[in-house]
Amino acid sequence: MTETSSTTTRKLRRSRDDQMLGGVCAGFAAMLGIDAAIVRVVLVAATLLGMGAGILIYLACWVIVPQESAQG
Repeated sequence: MTETSSTTTRKLRRSRDDQMLGGVCAGFAAMLGIDAAIVRVVLVAATLLGMGAGILIYLACWVIVPQESAQG
């Protein structure tokens, strides 16, 4: 008996709909299946506790991660 498994590939894309600045946090949240507010709070905490490293990571992702297409 063979078992068929379907795997869904989740791609990281910056959000067009749920963005505050560049859509990076909303894109991560959509990929992980969680609320974007949680990702934003984690980013702020990482920025404050990491002496600004969160901002550098966010800016790098803003440049590197492509924005989702207009269709969805």
